[in-house]
Amino acid sequence: MKPHRKKRLLIILALLAGVSLALGLALSALQENINLFYTPTQIANGEAPLDKRIRAGGMVEKGSLQRSADSLDVRFVVTDFNREVTITYRGILPDLFREGQGIVALGKLDDNGVVVADEVLAKHDEKYMPPEVSQALKDSAQAGAAR
Repeated sequence: MKPHRKKRLLIILALLAGVSLALGLALSALQENINLFYTPTQIANGEAPLDKRIRAGGMVEKGSLQRSADSLDVRFVVTDFNREVTITYRGILPDLFREGQGIVALGKLDDNGVVVADEVLAKHDEKYMPPEVSQALKDSAQAGAAR
């Protein structure tokens, strides 16, 4: 092989290695920041990872909201009409948070199957429901009808 072709080949290989390394690092960083959505049924079935940030959503079950008298701690149950999951949150709930409405909670699942949320998102008008919650409820209804 001629020297100038060898030099070109080495440059091309070095560029490919650099691009591959940059792509690998970018994908690794993105993988760590992904928050996957899980329904209460998936969480109850053990499909959600422990101690990893997830998004859990569904309808807030009526009569399940419990507020602490001396702190900002709240506890409520979210359902997809098949299974339920308890969510705890410390902070001020959004103004639009209500029982019987769709929500998405971001947090970590603990060993007891309780989602410890650090953020709670509520709908922004009467007709809106988060797309993940809407799809999960539709899937849940279809699964229930198939049984």
